[in-house]
Amino acid sequence: MKKKVTVMARSKLSLPLAIVVVLHVLLAGLVYAEPEMDPYKILGVTKGASQAEIKKFYKRLAKEWHPDKNKDPGAEDMFIKITKSYEILSNEEKRANYDRYGQMDDTQPYGNTHYGHRHDSFYFDESFFNFPFNSKNHRDFADSKYTLHFNQYVNDVVPDSYKRPYLIKITSDWCFSCIHIEPVWKEVVQEMESLGVGVGVVDVGYERRLANHLGAHRTPSILGVINGKVTFFHYAVAKEHLRQFVEDLLPQRLVERVTDKNDLQFLNSWHELNKPHVLLFDQVPAVPLLYKLAAFAYKDYLQFGYVDQGLSETANLQKQFNINTYAPTMLVFKENIDKPADIIQAKGMKKQIIDEFMSNNKFLLAPRLVNQKLFDELCPVKQFHRRRKYCVLLITGDEEIFSFGNQAFLSFASTNTREVVRFAYVYQRLQQPLCDILTQNKDSVQSQPQVVILERRNAAGKAFFKPVTAWNGSEEDKQCLQEELERLQKDPSILIHDAMLPELNNEFASMFIIRWIYASYDYLSEVIDDILHNNWREMMPLLSLIFSALFILFGTVVIQAFSDSSDDKQTKPKAKDGTKAENGEMHEKCFSKNFVEVTELTDITYMSNLVKLRPGHMNIVLVLTDASKNILLSKFAKEVYSFTGSLTLHFSFLNLDKHSEWMNTLLEYTQDAMQIDADDDEGANRKMDYTGYVLALNGHKKYLCLFKPVYTGEDLDSKSSEDEGAASGGRSRSRSRDDHPPRKSNRARSISTLQIHHKLDRLGLWMERLMEGTLPRYYIPAWPGLDKITPNK
Repeated sequence: MKKKVTVMARSKLSLPLAIVVVLHVLLAGLVYAEPEMDPYKILGVTKGASQAEIKKFYKRLAKEWHPDKNKDPGAEDMFIKITKSYEILSNEEKRANYDRYGQMDDTQPYGNTHYGHRHDSFYFDESFFNFPFNSKNHRDFADSKYTLHFNQYVNDVVPDSYKRPYLIKITSDWCFSCIHIEPVWKEVVQEMESLGVGVGVVDVGYERRLANHLGAHRTPSILGVINGKVTFFHYAVAKEHLRQFVEDLLPQRLVERVTDKNDLQFLNSWHELNKPHVLLFDQVPAVPLLYKLAAFAYKDYLQFGYVDQGLSETANLQKQFNINTYAPTMLVFKENIDKPADIIQAKGMKKQIIDEFMSNNKFLLAPRLVNQKLFDELCPVKQFHRRRKYCVLLITGDEEIFSFGNQAFLSFASTNTREVVRFAYVYQRLQQPLCDILTQNKDSVQSQPQVVILERRNAAGKAFFKPVTAWNGSEEDKQCLQEELERLQKDPSILIHDAMLPELNNEFASMFIIRWIYASYDYLSEVIDDILHNNWREMMPLLSLIFSALFILFGTVVIQAFSDSSDDKQTKPKAKDGTKAENGEMHEKCFSKNFVEVTELTDITYMSNLVKLRPGHMNIVLVLTDASKNILLSKFAKEVYSFTGSLTLHFSFLNLDKHSEWMNTLLEYTQDAMQIDADDDEGANRKMDYTGYVLALNGHKKYLCLFKPVYTGEDLDSKSSEDEGAASGGRSRSRSRDDHPPRKSNRARSISTLQIHHKLDRLGLWMERLMEGTLPRYYIPAWPGLDKITPNK
């Protein structure tokens, strides 16, 4: 009975426990099955809502739940949910991904898995660890305020980086190292933002595309963007290092140091640069970062200088302008360098004060129109919701004779108090198309200075204008202009002329080379910085390209050097004395012409180069004399150079002054077939001139092919073509010489170097036919003996 009671008690206890377990599992399943948030429900739109409706509801909810306006404790989380929902539904790809799979993200940091992982039956949920940095719903609101998207970066940040630098942090929800830099980052952001530096945060889990575009391959990373160029921060994350990093992003030539020695040179450059000049007086030796940032923002409008009040070299400047040493002072100078046009002095100078000061002094009292951008700002196009603005334009010249009138126009402009009227002048010589239209000058001839009042009506260039008066700076001219301005204020219709104005020439375009040099310097500095700091994995493609180019260049130089050295070694052999020549010990190799090695055919080389020549090989022999040797060898090498690639061809030359008997004996074997000599008795008494003949000798099959020179020059009667077995060539030439012996004698005495050179003009064509096998072959019973090749006694 006792045992039964115990069992009943256990069963009563186990029943509630089982119910609790089952309910827990069911509730957990419902929680896991339901997505963490529904963007449609959060924004209050249907699944078929258009982008315009989504944007409308998002703006209304964002304004309602913004933490700065809504003090509800859950406002911050709700605002993040609204922002994330709009991010998903405004992107068609992310919206389609959510509609199909219920997934909130289509990309994750450095992987393709989601924050919640399901492996078979095991579910891994990030909330198990309850880390505040890896939860999308607990992301730091300070970072979400600076979150950048790809389109926002391209359309907003990059153009704005030409006016101020940006400091961007690359992070992710699963970045453990990001926690350590967070306190320093927040402190730096607070300081930099007050100075005017742009701040951005890129979460690679949501903006993988932007991270890849910036070249950020790891988290955390910090980078700067200025003038559209990205620069990575490579040092320890400390406030001083980040501040120095921002300062190093700025160009080095923004602010000029001004002392008592160069103050006049600095202030007098207003006319050349066409800009007002700003001077900051302060006690610190280094130029304040706030001032540098202001100089970068207004670099297109103002020229900046800095005066260190702690230097003795600046004492006269401080005394001249009565500078208070206890607070920073900023002066702006326009056309009058003796008196500042405006001044501010504040102990804690803020960015807002500086911006307002700069904006009110961006232009000279009467600036020169030097480009279209300045024209658009000084003389803006009329807007319907704004007051009319007029430009009083002086068309003048830059010569000395116009200086009085120009100065009088400046004096008149300095007394102007009307906000709707701007004064400017233009040099007719530099802006001729604009001046021709406004002065109605059709001859493009420089006219007298003239004042024109104009109003621009649209961006296409349409303008209404009226020439007021010829201007020489007299009191009458000033009075006439004053009356016209008063009439204009009452009746704008007095601008009776209209025209389409051309775009202005950029007078500072010549400074492009200087800007290009500076840009090249900055680019090289960036490359060197990347080489010093980037990891090797990122630098491998660049290093591989550089080393490949160096290897190819080095290899080419080495090969060329060895080739040149081998050519230098191929020198002419020393001449032998008469005794050695008689004993047959001379073995001469000709120097190379175009890398063609030509060997002399002598009693020493006779056997190897002809009689015992390998089957299939041929020896191409040039016949020459001592007088024609150098000329013919040079021409011969050039003609046969393209055939030196064949391993079956050898090149030699035969000197007729030494071996004429061998030549006669060889041609006697083939005279019947070739019909070289005449049939009459007089031919036996005549000595043939074989200079320029070329023989192709096949030592194994005992045949030859013959090339006869083509004579060019003055003696047209002796001209002949190459002989391929025709019998008439030798006979006709022989008869011609027999009939006119005096003429032959005169030609032989007056033959020129040019005529010898042209004997081998058609050798290249003959060589082509030789390689084709289409030339006639003359067979001989045997090669002449060694006694025939021995030099003449």
